[in-house]
This record gives sequence, structure tokens and C-alpha cells, in this order.
Amino acid sequence: MIEVRKADDRGIANFGWLDSRHTFSFGHYHDPRHMGFGPLLVINEDKVTPAKGFGTHGHRDMEIISYVLDGELAHKDSMGNGSVLRYGDVQRMSAGTGVMHSEFNHSAEKLVHFLQIWIQPSVQGIPPSYEEKHFDTASKAGKLRLIASPDGEEGSVTIHQDAKLYASILQPSQEITHTLAAGRSAYLHLIRGQLTVNGTVLHTGDALKIQAETQITINEAEDAELLLFDLP
Repeated sequence: MIEVRKADDRGIANFGWLDSRHTFSFGHYHDPRHMGFGPLLVINEDKVTPAKGFGTHGHRDMEIISYVLDGELAHKDSMGNGSVLRYGDVQRMSAGTGVMHSEFNHSAEKLVHFLQIWIQPSVQGIPPSYEEKHFDTASKAGKLRLIASPDGEEGSVTIHQDAKLYASILQPSQEITHTLAAGRSAYLHLIRGQLTVNGTVLHTGDALKIQAETQITINEAEDAELLLFDLP
């Protein structure tokens, strides 16, 4: 079973300095039909104006992944971490028993554009932790590159959930497939471009909920970049 989540149907939050699209219910956007998908609870596509951002705030018992699409995202947290993330960088923060952090556009001139992803962990009350890694374009070209997993497989960041997150960049001549184990589901989010998934055409910002399927075939891409979640 495949269900399309159109880009234009996502929730909208615009505060001037922040323009955000919410795939699932978040903040002031509430839709009982879209309360998450398995342990995947949040995919927010955020654009933050220069030198603005999210002031210091707290999280608990959540796996938070940031995937930068353009610009520079500055991060600081109560664990002592501080860095500037750019395209290709993936950040994982396990909030655990509690962490405070801030996120700002590091540039005084250019927007920062990124995805913030929340995954519900399979364990609670763990010590907070932080990790970031860079995945260059070549590592994602024409294939599914594992970027987050429960065991840090293939150099991915480690999350506390039985879920795997892949990234890919595809051109028209390329096709990839992914096999789902019995009882598992998938969520595919098209970051940009166009492609076809099991015969369904997606455009920038569109997504698919995939259940009771054994194989996912992705082809007919046009300058496409995507994220694929393999979920329990």
C-alpha cells in the first residue's frame, strides 16, 4: 500500500524569520491524519533568514537529526558541542534525560535551508549524546547511502531506534531498489527534483507512506535528492 503526502498539503508556519513546512503535526499545526508514521514523528523543512534562529530550548527522549540542504546552520548545546553545519552534513542529537540547544543561521547574508527530523527512541532516560558526520555528493550518487542506523553501520550516525535512514541523489538514467523485510514499512521524502516510486510520480517536497510492500523501485529521476526511512 502506498499513500502520497503532497508537498502543498503540509502544515505551514511562517514567523518572518522562519518559513517552515511540517510533514506531521507539530507546534500550532495539528492534523489527526498525520501524527507521525511509526517512530518517525517530525520532518520539518525549515528556511531561516540570515543571523536568525531558534534560541536556547530543551528536549528530552528524542532522536533529532538535522540534514542541511543549503547555507550554514550553527549549533550549540549544553553538552558543550558547537559547530557549523553545511550541505552534506548530518547531525544527530539524542536528547535522552534532557539537553538544551540553539540553532541559528550562521550567515549574515544567506538563508539556511535544512530538514529537522525527530525519531522516537526505543529507550528512554539515556544520557544525552551528540554526533555529526559529512556525506559527500559522490557517496549518495546513484545509490542509497546509509546515513543513520541503530549500530552506526557503514559510518552512519547512530540512533536509538530500529530504523535506518538513507539518502540518495539520482539522475534520469539511474534506478535503485530497496527491499523491505517482513513487517517493516518505509517513508520516502523527496527533497528536490522529480522521480517515480513503484509507478507513483513525486515532485519536490512530496512523500510516500509505504506499507505491505516487499520492494521499492525508484527511477525516472530528474535532479532528485531523497531520504528513505526503513521503519519497524
